[in-house]
Amino acid sequence: MSQFFMNDKQQLVDEAIEGALLSTPFHNLSRLALGADLRVVVRSDWDRSKVALISGGGSGHEPAHVGFVGKGMLTAAVCGDVFASPSVDAVLHAIINVTGEAGCLLIVKNYTGDRLNFGLAAEKAKQLGYRVEMVMVRDDIALPDNPQPRGIAGTALVHKIAGYAAEQGQSLADVTAVAQRAIEMTASIGVAFSSCHIPGEARDDRVKPGTCELGMGIHGEPGASTIKTQNSVQIVAQMVQRLAAHAGDGPLALLINNLGGFSMLEMAVLTREVLRSALGNQVRLLLGPATLVSALDMKGFSLSVLRLDEGMEKALLVKVDAAGWTQALSPSTPVEVPAETVDRQQTFTPSSNDKVSALLTTLCRTLIGLESELNNLDAKVGDGDTGSTFAAGAKSILKACEAKALPLDSAGQLLNVIGEKLATVMGGSSGVLMSIMFTAAGQRLEQGDTLPEALNYGLERMQHYGGAEVGQRTMIDALHPAFAALAAGKDLAAVAEAAREGADSTSRMRRAGAGRAAYLNEESLDGVKDPGAYAVEKVFAALAGK
Repeated sequence: MSQFFMNDKQQLVDEAIEGALLSTPFHNLSRLALGADLRVVVRSDWDRSKVALISGGGSGHEPAHVGFVGKGMLTAAVCGDVFASPSVDAVLHAIINVTGEAGCLLIVKNYTGDRLNFGLAAEKAKQLGYRVEMVMVRDDIALPDNPQPRGIAGTALVHKIAGYAAEQGQSLADVTAVAQRAIEMTASIGVAFSSCHIPGEARDDRVKPGTCELGMGIHGEPGASTIKTQNSVQIVAQMVQRLAAHAGDGPLALLINNLGGFSMLEMAVLTREVLRSALGNQVRLLLGPATLVSALDMKGFSLSVLRLDEGMEKALLVKVDAAGWTQALSPSTPVEVPAETVDRQQTFTPSSNDKVSALLTTLCRTLIGLESELNNLDAKVGDGDTGSTFAAGAKSILKACEAKALPLDSAGQLLNVIGEKLATVMGGSSGVLMSIMFTAAGQRLEQGDTLPEALNYGLERMQHYGGAEVGQRTMIDALHPAFAALAAGKDLAAVAEAAREGADSTSRMRRAGAGRAAYLNEESLDGVKDPGAYAVEKVFAALAGK
């Protein structure tokens, strides 16, 4: 089944061109009024006094080629259907509409359809009296024995260097020579984890999971070989080895090109690997990581290197009015600056308090004893680990208590230490939520609040960050009435009863407002207490001696 964002396949390219014209930041693009079948985008600020540069080919390689039309790069781009060369008539009309006495250079990727259609258009234009030259980009080194290397992302470098020469007013012969030299100095190689998704067709699953294809063509053509890994270090090492043979020993421009489907995260990893390789030491100018010559949504990338001389370096650095181009820059050196750190461990002096020790021991042993029961309850409405999560926190605190390694006689410090331990040993969001509550409460105790005031403040902070409220079927439904009872001066028996009533109320709630239970239907929740609320109920019951 085809999955491609479009309205009508027949109108896809025309609608995409219109989108490019609407969004160009330089307001410098126009489409020639040649009808629906001839798609030519031109510089609206062109005056024919300089050598015109025309490129193009099948669509699907965006931003190439429309994205490279503008001052300092192309004069016009001729767009065919997806992966199909534009017609001879389209190319010819592009030539006659932008070419003046200075002449015109066609920059063509080395594919049969492009060579033939652009070539015939050039000959027809010459018959009409126009001065036309053509160069063919053949930068793909993936197939070393191929007598007709393909033109891929290195084409963008040729556009830029030839565009600079034309903008300087150089002659057609000189611009052509500069372009040809750039072609000879450029080498590219690509790799793909999957082929592209052609509009209206099913995706090609030729590349097997865990592998990638070295040298897959930008139209999805089979590559040179299959690499049985997707490891970034190993893949880049193989590509760099091939590029190094063409790079020589001098300074390089490196283009890191996204073929359409790689995430920015992956492209950043790629950039690191290439610049950390032996080839990286030669890189004077970096272009990208960016999408310059794509292959629709192909999950892959290509690397292009250009052997630099002074003229080419200058040409690459000059800014242009072309939306698809990325500015060349010198690679940066990663730098770490001094940073302040926060001590993760609370600084405290252990102290004794038999009453607090007894309460804490009861609380922890209660939660440890509830592990299986809470897990079974959570299995009905969650992922079945509430008991294990609470028990992990309780075991850590009980161990510290028995080792006399807690500030038992300093309530504020004690709650802060408990909060720190819970954040460390309890998994998932529940550990963080409980840590927030105890940490906030501990801070308030140290500021002079009473214990009930501090606990209620901690609960409010838990709700603030966690987003849950009373009535949303969480432990809040038991904690809130229990802490309210404490604040009202009631004894532990009354507090325990308030917690029990709150936990009972969760079994009658037909919808959950937070946690995994929020995704369950009413039937799954009916009659089942929230595990967190039930844990609160049982803890307060144990503290009250029930």
